Amino acid sequence: MISPSERTGTDEKGSFVRAMFGRIAPRYDLANRVLTAGLDERWRRRAIRLLAPPHGGRVLDCCCGTGDLVFGLQHADATLQVVGIDFCAPMLERAKRRMSRKARGDARFVEGDVMAMPFENNSFDGATMGFSLRNVVDIDATLREILRVLRPGTRFVSLDVTKAPNRAYKRLFDLYFYGLVPLIGGIVGGSRSAYAYLPNSLTHHPNAAQLRDRFIRAGFTEAGYCALMGGAIAIHYGTKPPVLSGVEG
Repeated sequence: MISPSERTGTDEKGSFVRAMFGRIAPRYDLANRVLTAGLDERWRRRAIRLLAPPHGGRVLDCCCGTGDLVFGLQHADATLQVVGIDFCAPMLERAKRRMSRKARGDARFVEGDVMAMPFENNSFDGATMGFSLRNVVDIDATLREILRVLRPGTRFVSLDVTKAPNRAYKRLFDLYFYGLVPLIGGIVGGSRSAYAYLPNSLTHHPNAAQLRDRFIRAGFTEAGYCALMGGAIAIHYGTKPPVLSGVEG
């Protein structure tokens, strides 16, 4: 059980993260492109290829923000039915405004918490998450909830920043991530405090190998990750176990 003090702490983090993303929603997309020199779009395409959703399948994008992965999934396969869920209303409002330009098929956006999603068990043929697992209140609870809504045999893929294993590269990346990102993000994104929090959210986040183990602990099989940018970016993945013959899912 979660103690009252722990519950207060998690509620405070959730409220803080929701308000923070609400402040930066209007310029969030521009800031992402500037801060990554446009590489974030390439990383998302790599994550979508790893997901490999079935033609005509129903896919969930968790913590969808302004919809980059939702629209990326549809660009990869216009037959996909894509649902984006996020608990930040200003982010969802921006995603909906982008639909007329970006959507290529059946897309919809739902306001909700990824730790308690309003979907039935075994509802989706795949799930994604981009740059958000660091910000959830409880990683393990989030992974279990995503596992619940996936159909057996389908995959969850998460793209995020991680801790580069090479010390020299990590030192250089940390100079950029902790030093320049708050400065550039403050100018382009409109909130230096928000772009100071986002790098700091990595400080207590598990490294790539530890996060893979959390996937396994949550119940995913075939869990692993692809390291990009010298290991500073990782795409984690895991599969919901198939239902064994004679065993009810």
